[in-house]
Amino acid sequence: MENSNKTELIGNEGMVILNMVRRLNRRGANEHLMKLIKKTHPADMAWVYRHLTEAERIAVFNIIVKTGSVGEFLSELDGLLVTALVDGLTPQYMAEVLSDMPSDDAVDILEVLSDPIADEIREHMDQKDRDEVEELLQYDPETAGGLMSPDFMYLDEEMMVSEAIKSVQKRSEEKEMVFYLYITHGEHKLSGVVSLRELLMHPEERKLKEIMNPNVISVTTDTDQGEVAHVVAKYNILAVPVVDSNYTLVGIVTVDDIIDVIREEATEDFLQMAGAGKDREILLKSTRQSALIRAPWLLASWVGGVTVMFIIGSFEEELSRIIALASFIPIVIGMGGNIATQSSTIVVRGIATGRINLDESYRVVLKEMQVGLMLGLIYGLFLGIVAYLGFSEPALLGVVVGLSIFFCMVMSATLGTVIPLILKRFDIDAAIATGPFVTTSIDILGVFMYFSIAKLFLRL
Repeated sequence: MENSNKTELIGNEGMVILNMVRRLNRRGANEHLMKLIKKTHPADMAWVYRHLTEAERIAVFNIIVKTGSVGEFLSELDGLLVTALVDGLTPQYMAEVLSDMPSDDAVDILEVLSDPIADEIREHMDQKDRDEVEELLQYDPETAGGLMSPDFMYLDEEMMVSEAIKSVQKRSEEKEMVFYLYITHGEHKLSGVVSLRELLMHPEERKLKEIMNPNVISVTTDTDQGEVAHVVAKYNILAVPVVDSNYTLVGIVTVDDIIDVIREEATEDFLQMAGAGKDREILLKSTRQSALIRAPWLLASWVGGVTVMFIIGSFEEELSRIIALASFIPIVIGMGGNIATQSSTIVVRGIATGRINLDESYRVVLKEMQVGLMLGLIYGLFLGIVAYLGFSEPALLGVVVGLSIFFCMVMSATLGTVIPLILKRFDIDAAIATGPFVTTSIDILGVFMYFSIAKLFLRL
């Protein structure tokens, strides 16, 4: 939970704080450094920490430990950095830190640690805190169950408004998102929701079941985190209740967790589309680890390049007779690869944001094919004229180049659209399609198409 006494940094203030931390640390001014850390928001302190050297990190963390805000700091830090820090702390100390944190944040930290270390920390936690943490750990971390917080306000539907107000006043301090009050009946079965504002506007003697909204939007514990994010974004709500298979209310997922999910999934998509794996913490990896992560993705490009080399080699005789053909190979490959990447990126984001209905995916394919036809006609005509004016022999070179660009761009736009849709149909992450796989296949097909058209029209 955020500390309201700590201000967040905006713009260049982060660099100012970073330089101040380094300067105070060099001077050994620990008291001033502690005051600065106490005034700095944990999220900004985590940003500063990432940019420190190893020696500076050790010294600064020793000060953070004394401020009592270790839990808030760790919850804002990258997984790899958390793991490195926890290795130097005792399980007893970490158990105390996690016990003071919201249980969903504590679980996030435990999940990035190795199983032996996490188990040892849990053993030192109080029974109540351990039970809460283990309840959340049973869920997949990328589902609503793994994201949810069990600290939320719920009230029985038979309760009167006056009783509900007193309950909120008494219990709300340790609860999350009390703007929404979830109404239950029987064994904590979700029956409705009422906002705090609505509660205060009704007469005190009315029962909650008379004022609640029974059409409450909810998700189940096994709902994928991407779908949870879609629900929150679609309905513009600050939190969504989580129910189990019996419709028992077990937790809520708040919008701050959803923002993290959206950022993480977008980062994974961008990395995969660039062919750099999907590890969000790749910048924190060593040189060797980064190379190993990226090597398999580059293999597709390497294989494609070798294949293109053999295709061009098989047309060696044709090239030797009309050397001008070689001049246009990079343009054919580049234009096809670019439009394929554009189409794939549009489709992948459309799938991720729910704007593409897979049952009517043919509409998207037809639209992108039409875009390919239009752009292929324009650029094919332009390049055909350039080829005709630039090379007097053979006379049909302009026609060959123009048709090659036209057909290559139509094919590329179509394949760039179809491949992600097919992958999604087979429940494979569509983001991988926009990496080396689409561009490599377009390179191979584009070169083959170019030489085939040249051989046909120039009678080689």
